[in-house]
Amino acid sequence: MIEVQELRKQFGDFVAVKDVSFIAKPGEIFGLLGPNGAGKTTTIGCISSLITPTGGHIRVMGHDVVGDGIAARRSIGVVPQEIALYDDLSAKENLNYWAGAQGMRGAKLRERINDVLELTGLQDRAKEPIKQFSGGMKRRLNFACGIIHQPRVLLLDEPTVGVDPQSRMRLLELVRQQAQGGACVLYTTHYMEEAESLCDQLAIIDHGNIIAKGTLAELRAMLAERDLLRLTGVFRPDAVREALRPLAGIEIVQADESQLALSVSDASHRLPSIFEAINSAGEVRGTTLTQPSLETLFIKLTGKELRE
Repeated sequence: MIEVQELRKQFGDFVAVKDVSFIAKPGEIFGLLGPNGAGKTTTIGCISSLITPTGGHIRVMGHDVVGDGIAARRSIGVVPQEIALYDDLSAKENLNYWAGAQGMRGAKLRERINDVLELTGLQDRAKEPIKQFSGGMKRRLNFACGIIHQPRVLLLDEPTVGVDPQSRMRLLELVRQQAQGGACVLYTTHYMEEAESLCDQLAIIDHGNIIAKGTLAELRAMLAERDLLRLTGVFRPDAVREALRPLAGIEIVQADESQLALSVSDASHRLPSIFEAINSAGEVRGTTLTQPSLETLFIKLTGKELRE
C-alpha cells in the first residue's frame, strides 16, 4: 500500500509538488494523470525515495520512505520513464544485475529470470545483447527488470511510451496481472485510453496539485453529461467571452487567439447559436465535438491535452 500525505517537493524557488495526498491499495491500479511538468515523475521519485521530499509523509507498506527507506524500498519495483538497461549486456545479464541489486541469488534467481522472460515474450532472445533489440523489446525488458523481485508495490512511469501496438498490449496485460496478483500499482501515462481501461482509481495532477480524484465513474460524473467543443481559427478572446455570455449552459475552458474550448450541454443541437455568437468575435476554421469522457474532463480541468 502507498500512503501519501501532504507531499511537497521544492527545487529552489520552484514548487514541483504541492501538498499532494492519496492512498493506493493492494490489488489496485492507481492512475496518476497530468500534462508534462505537472509533477507526476517527481511524485514517483519521492515515493521510490530517489528524491527527498521537502515536506509531508510517504509510507510504503507501512514504512516511512525517509525514516525507514531501506525497508520501504524492499517492497518497491520501479519501471522508469527512461529505459534503465545496459546495451552491451544480454536480457538475462540485465535481469541478473537488477535482481542481484535486490539481493536475489542462486536457483531462485535463475527460475525467476526464466519466468519473467517468458512473461514478456523475450525467452528466445535472452542471450542477445539488447542493443540489437527493438524499442518495444527494450520496454518489455525494462518492465521485466522492475518486477524481477516480485515487488508488492510497483511504480510505473509511462511504461508504454513509443512502443509498437503488440508490445503495448502485452505490457498492459502484464500490468493487470501484477494487480491481480495483489500488487499495488501506481501508473502514469500519456495515453488516456490506457487510464480508462486499466485504472481502478485516478487522480489528475496539474501544476503540482491534485485537482480531481476518484473512480472513472466518479470523475465522469463531474462532467454532468457536458460535451467538449473545440474550435480553431482566429479569435479575439475578450470579445468571445462577451459574445457567449448571454448563452446559458456554456463554460469557456480555454480561449486564446487561435483556439477555443467550450464545455457545453447538448452541444450538437446548439452549434448554430454558438457559431452565430462567435461570428462577431472571430473566424471559425475547424470544429471538433467530443462526447463526455475522461479526456473531456482532463481538458476541462487543465485546459490542456494530456500530451502537451
